[in-house]
Amino acid sequence: MRKFLVSAGLSLVLASPAAATTTLTFEGIPDQTPVGAFYGPDYVFSPATLAIIDSDAGGGGNFANEPSPNTIMFFLDANNAILNVTNGFTGGFSFFYSSSTAATINVYDALNGTGNILASLNLAAQGFDNCTGDPTGSFCNWTPIGVNFAGTAFSINFGGTANQTGYDNITFGSATPGGGAVPEPGTWAMMLLGFAGVGVALRRRRSRARAIA
Repeated sequence: MRKFLVSAGLSLVLASPAAATTTLTFEGIPDQTPVGAFYGPDYVFSPATLAIIDSDAGGGGNFANEPSPNTIMFFLDANNAILNVTNGFTGGFSFFYSSSTAATINVYDALNGTGNILASLNLAAQGFDNCTGDPTGSFCNWTPIGVNFAGTAFSINFGGTANQTGYDNITFGSATPGGGAVPEPGTWAMMLLGFAGVGVALRRRRSRARAIA
């Protein structure tokens, strides 16, 4: 039986503008909830982006050993996996990932995954390999990956890995994930209540999917 990162659920993630180095940990976002503008309007993820909490912490996540417990991010729609960074960012981009399939992440110099590709990251299918410690999640191996680039980036396309790749500690301004300032939740965090309703509806529509959770 194929393992999935999320058994049923939908969630999207948003964050705040990148300073010198900014890291999104996704902590504090409800399980399987579209994150919306949780961190403010400066980092805007597509609507099919979800936050999910480790099952050990009471969530629906089929993962373990996450870099910053207990919440990660994933995409439920491979064709709708864009992160727009409204004010842009420079220097580097990085994150931890756990994946059951190979994937390619592209960094663009324009919004909505358009313009020129400034950098690409190739992900391996390593999510179930050589896991120790926490035994309760299938996606248990987390790999840091990052890249430096020239120019100013405005969007990232994470496409191609719906419900099969989890991300944590997404970092702007550095090729090494983590260690950056974590933005405070924005005033739009109240919109989570509305997005949660959307998540429930999408879970019903996608209840047959089984992956990261």
